[in-house]
Amino acid sequence: MENPTYAQVCTGQTGHAEAVKVTFDPQKITYDEILEVFFTVHDPTQLNRQGNDIGTQYRSAIFPVNKDQEDKARYYIEALEKSGAYERPIVTTIEHAETFYTAEDYHQNYYNRNPNEMYCQIVARPKVEKVKKSLCG
Repeated sequence: MENPTYAQVCTGQTGHAEAVKVTFDPQKITYDEILEVFFTVHDPTQLNRQGNDIGTQYRSAIFPVNKDQEDKARYYIEALEKSGAYERPIVTTIEHAETFYTAEDYHQNYYNRNPNEMYCQIVARPKVEKVKKSLCG
C-alpha cells in the first residue's frame, strides 16, 4: 500500500512499521551511538510489540540505508547477544530501507507538541530522559 495513513498502519494489515527516519551528521553523532540509543529506548526482545502496543507494525526493526549500516547493525546485535545484555533473545529485524512514508502532520514533533498527553508522560518521557542521561551523563 502506498502512502498509508496512521489508522491504516495501526490495523497491522499493511505490512508497514511505525518507524523513525533518522537523518544525522556523523561529525556530531555516530551511527554506533544511534544504535546504542535505539537499543536503550525499547525492548528488542519483544516480538511484534512494544509494551501495550501489539502487532507487526510495532516490530523492532532497523532499516539501514547502506551495507555499512547493515553490517554495523548485525554486529551490534551479535555483540549484545553474546554479552547477555538481555535475558531473552533479541528479535530485532534488519530490513532493507525502501520507501519511507512521512506520518501525518499531527505526528510530527509529537512529544514536544503534546508533553502533557498521557502517552508522552508515561511512555515517551522516561525514554527521552533515559537517552539524555545515557548521552549527556
